[in-house]
Amino acid sequence: MRGMSVVTSGKTEQAGPGGDVDMFKAVSLNRVSQAIVEQVKLLLRQGRLKPGDRLPSERELCERFGVSRVTVREALRVLEAGGLIDIRVGARGGAFVTSPTSQQIGEGLADLLNLSPLTAAQVTEARQVFELGIVPLVVERATDEDIVALRDMVRSQQAALDRGEYVMSMSADFHVRVAACTHNPAIEMLVQSFHGPLLMSLLKAQVVEPLMGHRGSEEHSAFVDAIAARDVEWARSIMREHLQRTADRVSEPAEAPQA
Repeated sequence: MRGMSVVTSGKTEQAGPGGDVDMFKAVSLNRVSQAIVEQVKLLLRQGRLKPGDRLPSERELCERFGVSRVTVREALRVLEAGGLIDIRVGARGGAFVTSPTSQQIGEGLADLLNLSPLTAAQVTEARQVFELGIVPLVVERATDEDIVALRDMVRSQQAALDRGEYVMSMSADFHVRVAACTHNPAIEMLVQSFHGPLLMSLLKAQVVEPLMGHRGSEEHSAFVDAIAARDVEWARSIMREHLQRTADRVSEPAEAPQA
């Protein structure tokens, strides 16, 4: 691990290999392993630990934190599950700092969103801001392969409608695939993490209008045509109407003014 500086009693001293001050501090909380995890996260945020750095051995960590090896291993498992370290075996093994992948970040966001008390109206309002906002990028960056993939999805939707087998997850998947046309990993990650709340809002809208899939599929088809024509205003107009209809279906009654 690189030598790093740490502020102690107002003075900056050298920490890490060869330094006099240890960046890790003994912990004395009930959930000791979690306290260790939080210390490591803090060091990452401060930039004192960076991807590629090797953490001290389990024995050294036990001594520095003043805890048992079982506790250290539990903390390392949590950090590994969070994508913050990579535990390698062998002569050159150990716990190495890494960066979480976009998939891991997306899954974490998805868990938070799915556990949050979001309403269908709130989700749809967020979609209106976000999905309309990315339309110019979609129109500009969608490749021929993207357009073919979207047309295939529309055909699958229409075939499912004809068989009476259409499900709202097909609509949710279409919107996620549209976001992928931006070729921006951050946008894709955010939309993928939003899949659960998005599907929830669509299912609520379907309760109000059971046959909504037919018109929605037609609008999906027209939206793909607008992308293929590289017509931002046409695409934005279709998406605006598409989302507004869902918003109308899941709208919540306004609260009566208080006397």
